[in-house]
Amino acid sequence: MKRNYSRFYALLGRMPTTDKDGLKVDLVRQYTDNRTDSLREMTDKEYDAMCDGMQRQSNGYKAREIAREELRRKRSAALHLLQKNGIDTTDWHRVNEYCENPRITGKPFGKLTIDELDLLCIKLRMIIRKNNNTDKSLLN
Repeated sequence: MKRNYSRFYALLGRMPTTDKDGLKVDLVRQYTDNRTDSLREMTDKEYDAMCDGMQRQSNGYKAREIAREELRRKRSAALHLLQKNGIDTTDWHRVNEYCENPRITGKPFGKLTIDELDLLCIKLRMIIRKNNNTDKSLLN
């Protein structure tokens, strides 16, 4: 029976590398214990094991990409709120100085995790709300 290699090539396309041919040879050798570097000479068991391994790695890579995108969105939201609080977000020294205040986060902005960024956004919104209420009471 002739094997369809579409699963392998679909998974290979998701792998984070620029040298797809080199990666293909390395993977085939790895899963055949250096017996061959040809997909056609692999046994069905070796081929399935290789594709399953690539699937697991591809899903891990996808999860990292999703986490990286989530971190980017949270940082963007925090920077927007910092701007609303009058912090010059084009000056990283100023942003880090503000964030390193123990009452804010106690850490430089670039070291904040997703959860810490969520907490920072909450604090910044509370500060904005407090400032708005103070401004309104001064008008009365």
